[in-house]
Amino acid sequence: MSGGPVPSRAHVASEAQNPRTAELDRLSTREALGLMLAEDAQVLSALEAAGEELAAAAELVAERLATGGRLLYVGAGTSGRLGVLDAVECPPTFQSDPDLVQGLIAGGEDAMFRAVEGAEDDEATAAAELAERGLTRADVVVGISASGTTPYVRGALRHAGEVGAATVMLACVPYENVPDEAGISIRLDTGPEVLTGSTRLKAGTATKMALNAISTLAMVRLGKVHGNLMVDVNTAGNSKLLDRGLRLVSELTDLDRDSAAAALRAAGGSVKLAVVMMRRGLGREAAAEHLAACGGHLRAALGGGESS
Repeated sequence: MSGGPVPSRAHVASEAQNPRTAELDRLSTREALGLMLAEDAQVLSALEAAGEELAAAAELVAERLATGGRLLYVGAGTSGRLGVLDAVECPPTFQSDPDLVQGLIAGGEDAMFRAVEGAEDDEATAAAELAERGLTRADVVVGISASGTTPYVRGALRHAGEVGAATVMLACVPYENVPDEAGISIRLDTGPEVLTGSTRLKAGTATKMALNAISTLAMVRLGKVHGNLMVDVNTAGNSKLLDRGLRLVSELTDLDRDSAAAALRAAGGSVKLAVVMMRRGLGREAAAEHLAACGGHLRAALGGGESS
C-alpha cells in the first residue's frame, strides 16, 4: 500500500451504494437473481445513450486500421481482461494480423489469470509499454476504466496524446464525475452496482458489449464482413471454422459441399477468394488482384448490387 494520501472516489457513481439491493443478503437466491437481472436490463439503455460516441469510435478505428494503424486497448482488472479478450478474438474471426488489435493489461500477462491489484495505480508503466510497442500517430488507443479514474489507463491516454495517436476513453460513469481529455469519450452510465463497487457486474457487461460493437463494426467497414457473414474467417483455425468456411462458400456460390471444399483449397483457405474465383470465373491470382482492387470488399468484387 502506498504511503501517500489515498484519493477519495466517493463521488464516482460506480462506487455508490445501490438502494435497490441494500437487502441483498436477506433475499432468497431466486429473489436475488431476479434483482440482478433487473439491474442488468439497464445496460442496454446505457449503451443506447452512448450510441453516437460508440459509432464515432468504430469509424475512427476503421479509419486508422485502413491506413496502417493499430488498435490498442488499455485497461486494468476486469476492464483490461475484456480488452485483451476482444483483441485475441479478432484474428480467428476476421483473419486479422495479431498485431492489428492488441490488449494491454496492468500487471502484464499474469494479470489475465490472477489479480494484480496494485498495478493499476502505476501511471507511468502503461506509457512505457505503449512506447515499447512503438506507438505512433497512426494508431488509436482505447482506454478502458469502469470508474474513469484508473491511473494506468489515464497515463496511457496521456502518452498517446503526446505521441499524436487518436484516443478514446471508455468509462461507466458520467463525464461530470471524472472528466477526461480523450478525443472521443464514451460514457456508459450503468449506475451503482448490485454489489457496491464491483464493476465486473453491470459495468463489465456494458464494457464487453461496447468493445464487441467497436471492433465488429470497424471490421465491417474494412470489408471483413459480407452481409452478416464473417467471410474473412480463419478456416485453418480449427474444424469448426473450416466447416463455417465451407458453408459460406457453398452458400455464396451455390456449390455443393465437396465442390465448395475444392474451391476453398484452390483459394488457399480464403472464403472471399474462393467466392470471387467461382463467381467471376477467375484464377487465383487474377481473383486476388480483383479483390485487392476492390479494397477487400466482397460485395464490390461481386458487382455490388446483390443482396447479402
